[in-house]
Amino acid sequence: MSTLVLLVILLLVVVVVLLACGAAHLVHRHPSWGPPLAAACCIVMVMGTLVGAILAR
Repeated sequence: MSTLVLLVILLLVVVVVLLACGAAHLVHRHPSWGPPLAAACCIVMVMGTLVGAILAR
């Protein structure tokens, strides 16, 4: 793998972790929205689906 591909993968992982932590924190502040871990898992699954759809093209 080239260095550019590895850097893009690292950036994608950092962005997904940031979004998941942000969603978990937001749900933690508003408990009526659901459990924070479920929100974080949903964000990771959505990002995984989007990346998979982009890579499949």
